[in-house]
Amino acid sequence: MSRDAALREEICRVGRSLFDRGYTVGSAGNISARLDDGFLITPTDACLGRLDPARLARLDAAGAQLSGDRASKTILLHRAIYAADPTVRGIVHTHSTHLVALSLTPGVDPANLVPPLTPYHVMKAGRIPLLPYARPGAPETVALVTPHVRTCRGVMLARIGPTFWHETVSAAAAALEEAEETARLVFLTRGARLPPLDESRIDELREAFGARW
Repeated sequence: MSRDAALREEICRVGRSLFDRGYTVGSAGNISARLDDGFLITPTDACLGRLDPARLARLDAAGAQLSGDRASKTILLHRAIYAADPTVRGIVHTHSTHLVALSLTPGVDPANLVPPLTPYHVMKAGRIPLLPYARPGAPETVALVTPHVRTCRGVMLARIGPTFWHETVSAAAAALEEAEETARLVFLTRGARLPPLDESRIDELREAFGARW
């Protein structure tokens, strides 16, 4: 199987998995992958649970569409993330319920939306900046996101959803899932005043696993 075909299958497999487990709904969310000479991205208004590998949008290195259905309007943001870090090969964006709810909750830390309750959140998702609201696809989102690409695995777009990037599409999805599940823990334990991991424990995770925190 060619690299192009393998990435198409991975995007569809990840999209279906996220949709089936409720990490995104309807036609919300998008997924992209970097190719050696361009990009693949899910089409605009496509349901992640019903993607067709042959209909994914194929773009050249300059962002011009070569084939497939019309590319998601977020391609400008995705291309900016890839340009900011050459190690990034996959990006996943969803409208995950608990992270969106947390972005609307008064008193959250905009420098780090989700507290470090579990070691796996620190290791996989890392620190998640909460970015101010901008309409979906707004060009100004690029300038808000790109300063965080080399220091974080993802950001939270207020009222919209998380965008995560990694060395593969599957790894980006895993990081996003860890963030969403930790946000769910925040709501399940509200009022319990659970202490976050302290700085010495987080330092251990940085040293042992290279956590971006």
